[in-house]
Amino acid sequence: MSLLYVLLPSALVLAIAYRVYGSLLARLFQLDTDAATPAVTLRDDVDYAPIPPQLLLGQHFSAIAAAGPIVGPILAGVAFGWLPALLWILIGSIFIGGVHDFASLVASVRHKARSIAEVVRDHMSQRSYLLFLAFVWIALVYIIVAFTDITASSFIGRQVLENGETVSGGGIATSSLLYLVIPMIMGACMRYAKMPLWLATAIFLPLVGLAIWIGQFFPFDLGQMLGTSDATAQKIWGVLLLAYCLVAAMVPMWMLLQPRGHLGGCFLYVALAGAAIGLMVSDRLVAGDSAIRYPAFTGWQASNGQNLIPMLFITIACGACSGFHSLIASGTTSKQLRKETDARPIGYGTMLLEAMVAIVSLACVMVLAGDSKLASQPPNFIYAMGMGRFLEILGVPATIGVSFALMAFTTFVYDTLDVCTRLGRYIIQELTGLSGKAGGWLGTTLTAGVPLVFLLRPHVDAAGNAVPVWKTFWSLFGASNQLLAALTLLGVTVWLWQTRRETWVWLVTGVPTVFMYVMSTWALASMTLPKFRNANGFSLPADPVPWAGLVLLSLAAVMLVEAIRVLAMPQGPQGGLGSVVGSRRAAGA
Repeated sequence: MSLLYVLLPSALVLAIAYRVYGSLLARLFQLDTDAATPAVTLRDDVDYAPIPPQLLLGQHFSAIAAAGPIVGPILAGVAFGWLPALLWILIGSIFIGGVHDFASLVASVRHKARSIAEVVRDHMSQRSYLLFLAFVWIALVYIIVAFTDITASSFIGRQVLENGETVSGGGIATSSLLYLVIPMIMGACMRYAKMPLWLATAIFLPLVGLAIWIGQFFPFDLGQMLGTSDATAQKIWGVLLLAYCLVAAMVPMWMLLQPRGHLGGCFLYVALAGAAIGLMVSDRLVAGDSAIRYPAFTGWQASNGQNLIPMLFITIACGACSGFHSLIASGTTSKQLRKETDARPIGYGTMLLEAMVAIVSLACVMVLAGDSKLASQPPNFIYAMGMGRFLEILGVPATIGVSFALMAFTTFVYDTLDVCTRLGRYIIQELTGLSGKAGGWLGTTLTAGVPLVFLLRPHVDAAGNAVPVWKTFWSLFGASNQLLAALTLLGVTVWLWQTRRETWVWLVTGVPTVFMYVMSTWALASMTLPKFRNANGFSLPADPVPWAGLVLLSLAAVMLVEAIRVLAMPQGPQGGLGSVVGSRRAAGA
């Protein structure tokens, strides 16, 4: 069977969902095109600035669609087969992930574009607010660890293609370093030379393509330069990437984050369009070059012993639902939303678009044979080989196609790494009350320094064999990220119920809250609690990872108790969706 028989119906389902369920959400949340948004009322052209939805969509999309919709679907597809992964991506993105993103964006807009944590404080308690911030910071550390290590793995070794050509990891490193320089020049041109966005895009986007091509001719092979093994070189790259996070989180946003985010969004569009066009126009489909070969279902238990339920729902994180999205929606996007009605394409639409990215990534598994050795490779290489195969149909040389895919993957991760570090800095400053440069450097150093501890310590399985750091942390990242989504939905449900008292609240946000809370706590407990036992019974592990998992479970449990306590309080409707509820919250209780 051809991939087109899966990709085209999936795209149609997502388009219908946007049209039908997206319209329903807009009516239920009473989006008002005439209501003044915080971007307008608080406009300062620094943090608050209304921008057209076309520009905001690309910026928001590049911020939320990092490596998650690539890594998660590939891992789940290889472990359980492509059909369970596909079904969860479609159902999860439409009824849970899209609702989560849309609701967190609207909630922030209705609360003066404040963060989702502050929405929780308004409608629950100061204690809930502090617990939420602590949970978010630990989840951000997990994200940084997983994405740093898997990116570093792209910069080492060589990948041998089917035609015998090779792609150098050092070449990808060269392209990535050039990619960090290009947006900085672009940002300077736009700020000081007043270069318009369209002209900057026309000039600097082709330069990124040139950087991809040049990279393979001038590989920055760190292992060869230092005379070390690939494993050691990967550790060094991890340290360098965290050093980059330290600097990138402190530089002005116009210098790196904004121009690179725009170029990253363009990368996403090109990657999606290239794969789709390559599949649709190819006459090689008839010959079966893009036929589905991988099993649709491999069993309820993966080869590593993980069960499909609940692990499927936390392995595929960003492609179906992601708590990280609420941080972006309520952190930066809500401050730039021009009209309330723009929340539908920005909040709900981009999640469905990200689901399509996840399905294209899953297609890279679907074309593999069931016994393919590539299936055991890291997901970034599976993605790169699959994308290279699709782009080759369009006449793009295999080495360039694979380099483009690995570079695109790295691009997505760069966005995630420094955004996470920047958000972590904000949280530390909020929790400690330290402001200014001292607080900024403290928050950034802690947020980038703690992942360094996890990256440098050895990671082994039960048999004592070395395990990649990203593989150890991906499930933990997925579980904590999905639990963050559950807590965000919990806060949104409390807000909606206190302000509306309508049955649809329980169906639209309540049911997704329960589902995500159950699956994520189940998965996190199954990964954490066994580490506190050995052959002799209860034990205290030396590994800090299970301790972090235990802290997350405790925070989530207390947050749930807080929410139930607030929901159980007898309280009448409080008017519109954006109202501040009750004198108790006004008093800071």
